[in-house]
Amino acid sequence: PFHAGKRAFREKMLATRAADNGLFVAYVNLVGGQDELVFDGNSVVFTPDGEILAEAAQFEEQLLVADLDVEAVFRSSLRDPRTRKERGADLTHIGKPVKIHVSDYTKKTPSSSMREGWDGGENPVHPESVQAHQLVRPESVEGRDVYDETAEVYAALTLGTRDYVRKCGFSKVLIALSGGIDSTLVAAVAADALGSENVVGIAMPSRYSSEGSVLDAMALADNLGIEIWTLPIEDAFSAYLDTLAPRFAGTESGVAEENMQSRIRGNLIMAVSNKFNWLVLTTGNKSEMATGYATIYGDMAGGYAVIKDVPKQLVYALCRYRNTLGEKPVIPQSVIDKPPSAELRPDQKDEDSLPPYSVLDPILKAYVEDDYAFDDIVAMGYDPDTVKQIITLVDRNEYKRRQSPPGIKITPRNFGRDRRMPIANRYRPF
Repeated sequence: PFHAGKRAFREKMLATRAADNGLFVAYVNLVGGQDELVFDGNSVVFTPDGEILAEAAQFEEQLLVADLDVEAVFRSSLRDPRTRKERGADLTHIGKPVKIHVSDYTKKTPSSSMREGWDGGENPVHPESVQAHQLVRPESVEGRDVYDETAEVYAALTLGTRDYVRKCGFSKVLIALSGGIDSTLVAAVAADALGSENVVGIAMPSRYSSEGSVLDAMALADNLGIEIWTLPIEDAFSAYLDTLAPRFAGTESGVAEENMQSRIRGNLIMAVSNKFNWLVLTTGNKSEMATGYATIYGDMAGGYAVIKDVPKQLVYALCRYRNTLGEKPVIPQSVIDKPPSAELRPDQKDEDSLPPYSVLDPILKAYVEDDYAFDDIVAMGYDPDTVKQIITLVDRNEYKRRQSPPGIKITPRNFGRDRRMPIANRYRPF
C-alpha cells in the first residue's frame, strides 16, 4: 500500500532484486482504496540490469503490456551464472529518487492515458463529475510521469475517499464546514473525489464564530459548487448551559463548556446523516489526533477521517497545491492566511494550547513515526519541556484515537493499523 515517498523506495528495491538475480521482474500492484489503505498502482517491469522497461500509471487502473526477450536472459545466465554481487556490478545509479519542483514546469503535459478531459491548454476541463486522477496530474520528467509528493498525497486522499464512500454504499457525504483550513481541505478532496453534487457542507456557527470564518465557508462552498446548510447552535448551546447551570454553579467556565459546542455540532451532523443516509467525513488532522486536540463525540463524530494521517503543515501545503489546479483557485486565501483556531472561546488560537505547528509536527514525526526517544528528540535541538509536553499528550490520548473513525494512511506509520499502543498502562516516562 501507498505512503508518501514510497515509489522511489519500491523502485530501488525491485531494481536491485532484478539485477541481483539477472532476471526480469514484473511488479503488479492494486489500484484503489481499502479502509485506511490506498494502493497506488504504478505496476512496473524491470530488466535484468535493473532498468525500468515499462511502467503503468500511478493511481489509475491500466493494462500494461511488455514484450520480454527471456531467451537472451537464459543465454546470459548460461554464460555467466554468477549473481550480481559476485559479478561486482555497480548499482549506485539504480532507483535514485527524483526530486520534482512543480514550479520548474510551466507547461503541464498529461500522460497519454489521461487525455480525456484535456482541452490542450494549461488547465484541465473540470466538469462537476471530474475524477480525481483527471484533476491531479503527474509531471513528465525525463519521459516518465512522476507525481510531486504533495500531488501524490492529494491523489491518494481523493482515491481513498472515493473508494471508501462508494464501496460502503453511500451516495453523498456531509462535512461540518467551519471556515477553517482542515474542513476546507476535506471539502475540496470530497468534491474532487465524488463530484460537487454529492457533497453537502453544514455551517454551525456559535457565539464565538467569527464573521470571517462564516464568510470563508460560504465562499468555499460557492467555489466548489457544493450545497451548504446553515444550522446555528446558539439556542441549543444556551439550553445545555441552562440545564447544567445548577450542577456547574460556582465553577469556572472552561473546557467542558467549550467542548459542549463541538458535541452539539456532532449531534446535528449525525442527525442529518441518520435522516438521509449520508456519510459524515470528519476533519481532524494528524497533529490534532496525536495530541488529543479534538473533541471525542464532537468533531471526531463521523464515518471516515479523510486527513487523519495528514500533519497540519501538510494540510496547508495541500490547500496551496489544490489552488494551482483547475481554472482558478477554489480555496479562499483568507483561509490559508488566518491563524488556526477552534473558535470555542473568545480570541482562541491553537497556539494557546499547542506549540507552533512548525515545532509540533517535526517532534511528532520523530516520536510517532521514527520511534525516537525523549533524549534523541532533545538532541535534535528541541526544547526539553516542549518535547516532554508533546510526548505526554500523545501517550495520554490513545483512548481518543482508538474511538476515532478510520482514515487514509499517507505516512509510513499511521495511528491504529501501524502504531498499536495500550490505553491502560502505568508507565510514565516523566
